[in-house]
Amino acid sequence: MRLCPFIVSTSLCVMLAGQFVWPSLAGATEVAGPAEVIDGDTLAVGGKHIRLFGIDAPETAQTCFARGGKPWDCGKAASDVMRRLTRRQSVRCEGHETDRYRRLIARCWQGGTDLAGAMVAKGMAWAFVRYSESYVEAEAEARSSGIGVWQGKAEPPWEFRKHAWGRSTSRVVPPEIPCPIKGNISRGGKRIYHMPGQKDYGRTVIDTADGERWFCHEEEARAAGWLKARR
Repeated sequence: MRLCPFIVSTSLCVMLAGQFVWPSLAGATEVAGPAEVIDGDTLAVGGKHIRLFGIDAPETAQTCFARGGKPWDCGKAASDVMRRLTRRQSVRCEGHETDRYRRLIARCWQGGTDLAGAMVAKGMAWAFVRYSESYVEAEAEARSSGIGVWQGKAEPPWEFRKHAWGRSTSRVVPPEIPCPIKGNISRGGKRIYHMPGQKDYGRTVIDTADGERWFCHEEEARAAGWLKARR
């Protein structure tokens, strides 16, 4: 047991994988440590997956459009912006609940910077008003400035998920599997992941008993040693 950083009290916390995890006095779960960026609104801190509260960033595979209709990889760009904001520095997150993917829904800070607010202010995430209006003003300013996803046409990520995943997964993903990326192991032992919409996605069958698995994000699949299917 070691004293928790960032708390002016004598409360103790436990050490998990070299990071601090503790319940706050208000009943929230708090995590602190270096952040691994999963995508524009998801981090891994202290052995926990964190979903930033109040925002929704472009999905990793998502494309947006700049002025004049030129496409750009806004999903990858959002992840890059989050990496610059965290720079593998210690971040602190606090949340009260988890989502269906068992991610902690939390507000996170790097120093004095609210990471969710910074992403919205840079035009790299939407204010997720379905759950919070905390970042509506920041979104309005980014939209007015025409920066990030607001420089041209961009589909909100919740619509992208519905359109891109719905068509490909309606008959091939069991309802109890919340994450749609298929981690398949070939006869030769190669670990390949298939994204919704790829040519071989529909006919790829996942058998978890053989070590195959489902992933929520491409970064998660790559980190586990899987390579993306070529088609």
